[in-house]
Amino acid sequence: MKFGIFYEHQLPRPWAEGSEYQLIQDALEQCELADSLGFDYVWEVEHHFLEEYSHSSAPEVFLAAASQRTKNMRLGHGIVQTPPPFNHPARIAERISMLDLVSGGRADFGTGESSSEAELGGFMIDPMHKREMWEEGLRVALRCMTEDPFTGHSGDFVTMPPRNVVPKPMQKPHPPVWVACSRRDTIRLAAQKAIGALSFAFINPEDAKLWVDEYYALLEREAVPIGDAVNAEMACVTTFMCAPDEQTAIERGTEGGNFFGYSLAHYYVFGRHQPGVTDVWAQFLAQRDAEGFSVDAVKAAAQNSDRLGAKVVEEGTAGIRGAVGTPDQIREYLLRFEECGVDQVIFVSQAGKNKHEDIMESLELFGKEVLPEFKERDEKRSADKARRLEPIVDKVMARKPAEDHPPLPADDYSFPAMPVAMADRAGGNDQFYEFLENIGSKLARGEGQEFLDALG
Repeated sequence: MKFGIFYEHQLPRPWAEGSEYQLIQDALEQCELADSLGFDYVWEVEHHFLEEYSHSSAPEVFLAAASQRTKNMRLGHGIVQTPPPFNHPARIAERISMLDLVSGGRADFGTGESSSEAELGGFMIDPMHKREMWEEGLRVALRCMTEDPFTGHSGDFVTMPPRNVVPKPMQKPHPPVWVACSRRDTIRLAAQKAIGALSFAFINPEDAKLWVDEYYALLEREAVPIGDAVNAEMACVTTFMCAPDEQTAIERGTEGGNFFGYSLAHYYVFGRHQPGVTDVWAQFLAQRDAEGFSVDAVKAAAQNSDRLGAKVVEEGTAGIRGAVGTPDQIREYLLRFEECGVDQVIFVSQAGKNKHEDIMESLELFGKEVLPEFKERDEKRSADKARRLEPIVDKVMARKPAEDHPPLPADDYSFPAMPVAMADRAGGNDQFYEFLENIGSKLARGEGQEFLDALG
């Protein structure tokens, strides 16, 4: 089983001058340490307008910086907001491909559609159509990465003529594709499209087993790949803080983990937000117990059980715990995920007001006392899985229809420079085209500026 770290870039109020700068610099330092310890992935989300919950609107920039401070860990753009009003699919293809090139082929392409009014409303996206937008945007982005040239598309949400989208990614045919999942129906969607499932719901390992089993059964029985490769992977997210004793781990990690859950619910479930005014952190402190994000419940439950769970319940109140505990407690918790067939566990520790130095100590302790034994087993486990899935992958790829890559509208398709297009529309003659060629030669020599000025 592999391990990743996950960033929303949370920044609870109050904010000071330089807070965002320090947040990003700390995260880069954490990535560098995690890479040196042997962590396999860093995942960075794309969100917009979600104050305090996520200050991560340009993850490709952060991941590019992380690529230059790491050597081995994969860079999960998890996720790209894929509906075209968020990001045009050609621009997605360009950014993912460039990240893949600057990182030496370490990019993963996570996708999603969002379900917050802040984002969907902010980009004027109708929630009723966001799933279709996600699918069309993803299909076109993958075609832009793989077709040479891209042969064009005319759909419900994207219309684009043939163009050769460059650069192309280093990984062929394209980086591994994932989709964000918070419900079982999205897990099924991932299997049906033959892409990885990024489960961003806090679930227990025993619940994950149901999702894993259903994913692989659907993959074999129904999957038609949306891309040109199969990425049969299941990843689960959990809150994380590792310390030598349980009480220290709880003190350092529980409040941040519960703010993560509360602030997510604020934007996606029960909140009402006034941009630039609402103080989500203050609301969390006042309402966390009533909304099921009780730090005290986690502390009370810890006195009665050392078996970790995604959520704990104590006398009718609940709180998020996850992988918050000692190395031995976390090891036992993660073994349950491994036994269920989960391919990757992704740790959320940059949450709420968790301290940078505590996160660094937590990563280092886990990296020295727990991670090595999982890495030792992972090589054989991954090889066994690849052999087991090989005939299934062949079966899945055989279902991909040829029309997923349509031909060019004409074998001699071309597009003219703008002045030539203007001349074409005006019924230009040979003398005018010759004039344009002469102007082009002058421009190449640094002359003819008056012609450019006339064009505007």
